Parts: sequence; C-alpha cells; structure tokens
Amino acid sequence: MGGSISLGRLFGIPLRIHWSAPVLVLFLGTGLARGTLPASVPGRSALVYATAGLLGAVLLTASLLLHEAAHALTARRSGIPVMDITVWGLGGVTRLGQAAAPRTQFLVAVAGPLTSLAVGGLGIAAGFATGHLLHWAVPAVVLLWAGGANVLLAVFNLLPAAPLDGGRILQSLIWWRGGDRTRAQRAAGRCGQAAGLLLMLLGWYQTVHGVGSGLWLMLVGGFLAVSATAEMRQAEVLAALAGVRVAEAMTVPPPTAPDWHSVADFLDTVPARTGQPVIALLDFEGRPSGVVEQNRLLLVPAARRASVRVRELAVPLEQCALAAPDDLLVDVLQRTAVAGRLLILALDEDGRLAGTVTPEDIMRVARRRVPRL
Repeated sequence: MGGSISLGRLFGIPLRIHWSAPVLVLFLGTGLARGTLPASVPGRSALVYATAGLLGAVLLTASLLLHEAAHALTARRSGIPVMDITVWGLGGVTRLGQAAAPRTQFLVAVAGPLTSLAVGGLGIAAGFATGHLLHWAVPAVVLLWAGGANVLLAVFNLLPAAPLDGGRILQSLIWWRGGDRTRAQRAAGRCGQAAGLLLMLLGWYQTVHGVGSGLWLMLVGGFLAVSATAEMRQAEVLAALAGVRVAEAMTVPPPTAPDWHSVADFLDTVPARTGQPVIALLDFEGRPSGVVEQNRLLLVPAARRASVRVRELAVPLEQCALAAPDDLLVDVLQRTAVAGRLLILALDEDGRLAGTVTPEDIMRVARRRVPRL
C-alpha cells in the first residue's frame, strides 16, 4: 500500500504502517475518551479520560493486528505467499497470494473473525473481572469497550461481501459448490458492491440527520464498493489469462541498466532511453541482480546522487517476482502475489534475464483475448 513505512516483522511477517493509521488511533481514542468513558465512569479528570482513551485505542489496534496475523499465519501454513500486513485508517489489510483450493480459502478467511471473537471474549471477561473483583472502573470500561469492539469487528467481517472475510467465505463456498473460481469471485464482488452502496446510503442518512458516525460509514462503504469492483475486475483478468505462458506476455529484449551506475548517471540516461518507471538491473556478469523504481531514486538528494549506487536502492533479486518463460502466467501471479510487486523477471535455464512482464504487459495480453476488459 502506497504511503506506508516498515515497522519490522510480526511473527516473521513484514509489518507496515500507513500514514492514515494515526487517524484511526485518534478517532478511536477520542470516541472512547469523550463519549464512552465519561458516560460510564463520570467524575474523572480529562487527563484520565485521555490516557485511558489512548491506551484503549492502542489495545484495539493491537487486536486488529492479531486478526490480520491470524489470516497471514493460516495462509503461510497452507503454502500461500504472504507479502505483508499493513495497518491503515480503516483497520488492517494482509496481502496474500491466492488459495489453490476452496477449503484453503475458507480456512484463511475464517481465521480472522474467529481470532477477533476469541480476543473479544477474553476482553469482555477481563473487563468484568477487573470491575467486579478489583473494582478498577476505568480499566474495566476500557477492556469491555475493546472486547465489544472485537466482537463487532468479527460480526461485521462475516458479512457475505468481498473484500470482507465473509465475502471470502462466500466465495469459497460457491467455488466449492460449482468448481468455478471466477464465477465465485464475481458473486462475492457483487455482494461487496451492494453492501458498500448500502453503507454509503446509511452513512449519508446519518450525516444528514446528525446521528451516528455517518462519515465513517460512508468511507467504509466506499472502500467496500471500490475494492469489490477491483476484485471483480481482477477475476476477469485472471480468467482471460488462462493458458497464457509468461513468454507470451514478456517484453523482449527487456529494458535493463547496470546496477553499478550512480543514481546521477542512471537518471541522466535510463528514463529517457526506456520510458519505464521500473527497470531490471544487471550485474558485471550480465546477470539480473534486482529491480529499481525511478521514483525512489528521485528521493535521493541531488548532492548525493553521484556517490550512491543504484543497487543500494534496488529490490534485491531474492525479493523479486521470478518466473520461467514456460510458466503459466496465472500460476506466477497467484504464486508470487504480484499485485504488490514492481516487475516479473523471466529467467532462462542459465539464470539470465529472458524478459520482463509489467502490469501493462499483463493487461495488453488480457485485452487481446477479451477486448472488453
């Protein structure tokens, strides 16, 4: 997801935070500090409410991470590639490859809501115990609030609408019943579009009448509708690519650049020569060493561009999407979760670069087979 930075790893999975994530914490913390806590435990100072609200928001955000981690760990155990987990303004998102079977997709999808239900139950139990046994009113309210929010999160995510977990579950059931993944994706996507539209209408109604969190519902509904539409389109593209080999889509000869060049030399010659935003790099022996994004090089201060080598800012080969020319393109896309990758490098039997496949190459082949895309 663009605009995010790395925070390390969670259970060995790359963890990223989007610039909008602090907005989520602020929104949750403010609602708890100004609404729930004063109504439930009156008479405390503003500092107590603000501190408890912040801790509650952080606690709920951590539980969102556990929800996403459950998806990621289940996927990894099932052999599905896991790219990363990102926290952002509407919660969390885990980038995964596609499941090879409906049962696998079902297990990955249901893992998140089950985790949220378990965490919610523990939070509610801890809240009652804290309030009745220890008589700590403020912590008890925070725990009950976080536990209840997790239960609501689980219930909401089980709505049968892509890209929610319930949409994934619906998709796996339709896929299992009919044996057609593309049809299942379309059905779940249409449900996602309908659910998104209903949430936007409900949010608009609440905004007009001044009740509830109308703007938040409109944002969530818009996200659902847009994401569902994107998933339906992705399903159509994958269906159009059935049987296509990497060799049929790759650019030959591929645009390349030496990885030992300075950033200054690279920017002076390569973009004008290739017109590509992402370039494959070759080492001294002419073997691929990774890929580099032009926009990343532009972030290097002008005074340092002559001393910084392009390879220092490149995505190394072991982190790139790799394929053989004879591989089925759909298999490569599903295996590498390439939606978030910069470029597919097609390597021959000797490990040398035979060609590259960009998102534009993929769409060109798909439209050639299905012109309406």
